[in-house]
Amino acid sequence: MSQTLTERSQPKSQKVSFPSGDGFVVASLYLPESYDSSCRYPAVVVGGSLSSVKEQMAGNYAGELARRGLITLALDYRNYGESSGAKRQYEDQASKTEDLSAALIFLKGRADVAGTGLLGICTSGGTVLYAAAKDPSVGAVAAVAGYFPDPGLLLMMFGGEAAIEQRRAAGREARKRYEETGVIETILAYSPTDTTAMSTSPSEYYMDPSRGGGVRAWRNEFAVMAWEPWLDFDPLAQAAHVTAPALIIHSDGSAFPDQARKVYERLAGPKALAWLEGGHYDFYDQASTVRQSADRLATHFCDRLA
Repeated sequence: MSQTLTERSQPKSQKVSFPSGDGFVVASLYLPESYDSSCRYPAVVVGGSLSSVKEQMAGNYAGELARRGLITLALDYRNYGESSGAKRQYEDQASKTEDLSAALIFLKGRADVAGTGLLGICTSGGTVLYAAAKDPSVGAVAAVAGYFPDPGLLLMMFGGEAAIEQRRAAGREARKRYEETGVIETILAYSPTDTTAMSTSPSEYYMDPSRGGGVRAWRNEFAVMAWEPWLDFDPLAQAAHVTAPALIIHSDGSAFPDQARKVYERLAGPKALAWLEGGHYDFYDQASTVRQSADRLATHFCDRLA
């Protein structure tokens, strides 16, 4: 059985913060084990899945890439974890894209940084495409087990237009309530059985207290008023605008593999597709899968950002 990676499995990090939008982002900064302040290193910002915090899968990849000679930054997006934001657990790709850009600015301000890139796991695999499409200074981008929805996939997932509109209406009502009262209505983000959850699926990573479910800073909550921006999330439409060198790591057992192939086909710049073995959540914290992915990621980023 593969070893399960946790924050304690990774090198020691430094907590940093930097401004983003009308607030601030808190992140964990990882340095290479043989770090020399007189040298310059490739640097990568790492974001995780919907609702996740930096101590989960983003931290695993940030730590593994630091072991391979990169400076990395695993972040809490605003409204999550230790970062600022009044709309807690609010999923908003515009805000998250802004946070990724702010993280790149933070890294570029360091004397020990050469080029900068973006890595996203699951939902952030799509979010980094938004950022890379918008910011031509992104030196390289990568997605691991990315979630790449488009309108057609959503129709299949939710069972038709009426079900989607029902969620949008609930989101509008929750937003109105928040604006009037300041109360944030939430539902479960993940559940294997509760059909009112944002995602009703096995969700073993989040249900297991020895894995992601045991991370204290993580909350299994989704702000209902986020339904509209969440349903508008369409990274597939962004792919054609991404000219930065890109690496897509996926598997037949990861979320919607055909969507990953579509993203790869649409990417406009130099690109590579690595098809590995493993289930979706194996890419979050199972040592053999994460480290195999990290080997490929390190080569990709070091070749492009050194």
